[in-house]
Amino acid sequence: MAYTALYRKFRPLTFSEMVGQEHITTTLKKQIVAGRVGHAYLFNGGRGTGKTSAAKILARAVNCLNPKDGEPCNECEICKAILSGSLTDVIEMDAASNNSVEDIRSIREEVNFLPTRAKYRVYIIDEVHMLSTGAFNALLKTLEEPPAHVKFILATTEPQKLPATILSRCQRFDFKRISNEDVIKRLKIICNKSNIDITEDALKIIAVLSEGAMRDAISILERCTGENSGEINDNQVRELVGIPKTSQINLIAKGIIEQNTNIVIEETDKIINEGKDIDNFLWELIKYIKDILVYKSSNNIDIYNDQEKEKMLSLAKMVSKEKLLKLIYELSELANSIKWSSQKTIMFQAGMIKACMNIEFKSEELESRNNTIDKAQQNTENKHETTKLNENKNNKMAESVIQKKVQNNNSIPYWDNVINKIKQSGKMGVYVNLIGSRAQEVNDMVIEIELSNQNDFAKKILETKENKQEIERIVSIEAGKPMTVKFVSPDTKKKASNNLDNMINSLDIPINIIDE
Repeated sequence: MAYTALYRKFRPLTFSEMVGQEHITTTLKKQIVAGRVGHAYLFNGGRGTGKTSAAKILARAVNCLNPKDGEPCNECEICKAILSGSLTDVIEMDAASNNSVEDIRSIREEVNFLPTRAKYRVYIIDEVHMLSTGAFNALLKTLEEPPAHVKFILATTEPQKLPATILSRCQRFDFKRISNEDVIKRLKIICNKSNIDITEDALKIIAVLSEGAMRDAISILERCTGENSGEINDNQVRELVGIPKTSQINLIAKGIIEQNTNIVIEETDKIINEGKDIDNFLWELIKYIKDILVYKSSNNIDIYNDQEKEKMLSLAKMVSKEKLLKLIYELSELANSIKWSSQKTIMFQAGMIKACMNIEFKSEELESRNNTIDKAQQNTENKHETTKLNENKNNKMAESVIQKKVQNNNSIPYWDNVINKIKQSGKMGVYVNLIGSRAQEVNDMVIEIELSNQNDFAKKILETKENKQEIERIVSIEAGKPMTVKFVSPDTKKKASNNLDNMINSLDIPINIIDE
């Protein structure tokens, strides 16, 4: 008998077996029970969150001969035929490889025929965003008014690539990332049924590494079972997926923070001699320092045990949040430089030594001095930003320009709430990069976010589609209206300010700068 991968073997067969998507499965079951199943659905979400599984369950539920509470029985001849793939009335199509107009036209011709055995002919189109423009246009009319015996279920990871005309014709369901707790619960069920012996710490690491994708978590678990016949522990998982030992990462991070170049050079030599991948190691070191920052900010880290947390707490007390942020940016730049270098080893060691030289200890005196400097700089900025028209108040353009410049120094009143909600949502990478930022309304639809760090790496992270959409969602809720955001670095802001000064100077109007 052919081997079946674990993620296929344990694919959910009912809505109740799906984890982390109760907000979707509950609605779908109610629609089935009430007989109000829509003609077209759009399932959107990240990889491995259950979109295809939900589509297959829904296809069986609407055709099941003995449904119960909106669930398919999986025992009747229709359910068994769909599960075996022998029923031609349920068609699964991969839009990545079938994205032409001809493929969609064949569907348009088929929908006119009645189902052979089932009640409905169901089309499941996966990765629907890969369809060509012509294919989308060919699908429009059929999707809007299909025959009564036809149902469409579209699945995608990138709904923003779908035309608005397609989106408006579907009932949209957004699949969210599965929490670590739900991933662990499901993995425990799989381990019990498969007689896999694994520790709790190993399950936690697998859950974190999966990043909310159940399929990825099961795949990692399956890889672990292939390498081990006994109990699977956290060290074996780390070794399998290529994560360096935490003790080694901690030692190097400690050496950098303490400016102990001897330790750093000694440990980096070990990494090179052991033949470990430098790129992966740097990525793990950046993640570890990020976790120190998160632990210092929220005291919440899932992937580490109590002993490792004590070591992280010790390092967190040695250095300020600002220095940790700076170190993350510098190591990220080093990682990017190494990718394109022909002398990776030299670049790696030189970069690590440079990181040691740039870290300073945290002290009360240093913090006090920094606070004093920050206040002085703020006062100076406020003095220079305050402008006033002298005698010629009839020129509304000059008055508007100067008032805009003064107002730009202040963040919108709800900006702190936005940052706090992002932190509460668990998006610590976004939260960390927004620390110290300021935001202001450019107009009724756009908010400009000025980042505190001059490094473009933070701006690139925040401008990724997922992160930007989350920020815009929270901002829109706080603002009470749809808003979009754009990000600027301090250098960009400074250039814009200089351009504003030049424009003011070009106006043939007497303007006094009043220092108060």
